[in-house]
Amino acid sequence: MKKFKVSFFPDNLTISVEKDETILSAAIAAGIYLNANCAGDGTCGRCKVIVQQGQVKSRPNGIITAAEKKNNVYLACLAIIQSDLEVLIPDNSRIDKNIQIDSLGGEVTIEPADTTGKNFGLCFDIGTTTISGQLVNLNSKKILGTKTAYNQQAVFGSDVITRIVYAAKTGGLEKLHNAVSDTMNQIIKDLASEHKISLFDVNCIVCSGNTTMIHLLLSLDPAHIRRQPYVPTANFPPVLRAAEAGININPSGLLSCVPGVSSYVGGDTTAGVLSSGIYQKEELCILIDIGTNGEIVLGNRDFLAACAASAGPAFEGSGVTSGMRASGGAIQKVSINKNDFGVKYSTIQDKLPLGICGSGYIDLLSEMLEAGIIDKGGKIKVAGKRIRSTDNGREFVVCFKEEIQAQADIVINEADIENLKRSKGAIYSACAILVKHLALKFSAISKLFIAGGFGAYLDIEKAIRIGLLPDLERSKFIFIGNSSLTGSREILLSAQAMAIADALASKITYFDLSVDSGYMEEYSQALFFPHTDLTKFPTVGF
Repeated sequence: MKKFKVSFFPDNLTISVEKDETILSAAIAAGIYLNANCAGDGTCGRCKVIVQQGQVKSRPNGIITAAEKKNNVYLACLAIIQSDLEVLIPDNSRIDKNIQIDSLGGEVTIEPADTTGKNFGLCFDIGTTTISGQLVNLNSKKILGTKTAYNQQAVFGSDVITRIVYAAKTGGLEKLHNAVSDTMNQIIKDLASEHKISLFDVNCIVCSGNTTMIHLLLSLDPAHIRRQPYVPTANFPPVLRAAEAGININPSGLLSCVPGVSSYVGGDTTAGVLSSGIYQKEELCILIDIGTNGEIVLGNRDFLAACAASAGPAFEGSGVTSGMRASGGAIQKVSINKNDFGVKYSTIQDKLPLGICGSGYIDLLSEMLEAGIIDKGGKIKVAGKRIRSTDNGREFVVCFKEEIQAQADIVINEADIENLKRSKGAIYSACAILVKHLALKFSAISKLFIAGGFGAYLDIEKAIRIGLLPDLERSKFIFIGNSSLTGSREILLSAQAMAIADALASKITYFDLSVDSGYMEEYSQALFFPHTDLTKFPTVGF
């Protein structure tokens, strides 16, 4: 078959591909990762590129505007290569591969270990959206560094279902495995280089993640995770050589995965239960891990029950017009003047705003409700210079492009609000049904642990105002950060912790929300701000 050269700019990379390949597949082959949350179906509109020279063909879609067509803008996933090409990739079409250093550190308690020479280990939280890795000196009891990178699998879809579907395609499982192992190896390489450590001195790795992510890491077929009877290939993966999974440490180094509970409650939840300590407590506790897949665990030392909510990636910056992940330039705090709708905001690292992250959207929705800009159904009901009509309903301008030296305004529209409303409704209703299923009330809960990336920025009052979290006494809420990574580290450093994790994975009872006749009714009631039943939110004040 005829081949063409495709040159990508500003990367200055050229690759030879066969005719009728898409620009997206060519970019992946060149090691350039584009936003493709819909797994290349042409529905998310995130992979826009500019064809500067050459010919492509593309089926019609409703995402590229007439003005963009005149400027040779295409969706990379739909643009089929017909000649040699020169392609310009805008920054906002890329998956940001910059690895961030987290503010984690300090000492941890470990059991007596090998004290001979250099002995290092790594723990990982393999998330659907991001992957976090931590380097630990096993002799000195110190965490040397933590880094987080975007999961390169995102180019194949933003959620576990689209990735499971992609894995069934020819070569799909291999590509997904390579994407996660490449991301981990980059983190390992950067941590080792930064701390001047030889990879031969890294002897073990412990990984936690949802069930799908662990299957893809180990190249296990994930198909039955989404097919009845929804039984994964493995909940308790055996220990193996890290090299067998394509992970670059000491060739004899071992890789362990934290055991999971079910298809949709994985080792990340087990690790969270371990690190939060709720399995030891006498009082009733809830653990909520807010992410693309929201997991909830309810219980104490006597019992543990868990469920999973398909929250979607909206609070992680995907599927919303100006969304982005929690990195430099993301709007994280928002306040709105009730009189003139003026907006004040703060961004991560105090950079010029590039978009809005999850905590920023929670603030924004709450402030829009408080200012009367949106009603309880999420519709924009007022007029003003910041409000205008679009194909996606009315929108509110958070930042005008002239103010922030950007190419486009930062906005939230009614379609965005609908997506965010579904995400918050899924989290709250899952939590409410689990409590109800066990014949309990929220008032019986002594502590509610919040895990995930929201911990550093989430405003509890505003999260309750929009109905994301139950209306409990504020002192009951406890942020615990990345509980999956913390639990993995505990297991890395203690054989006893691994034994406890095994016992917890066997003890936790999985509750399937889809079999509860009341779940859809509860979910429907949660599709308002904060809820249709305002008696459940007595302090909100509507």
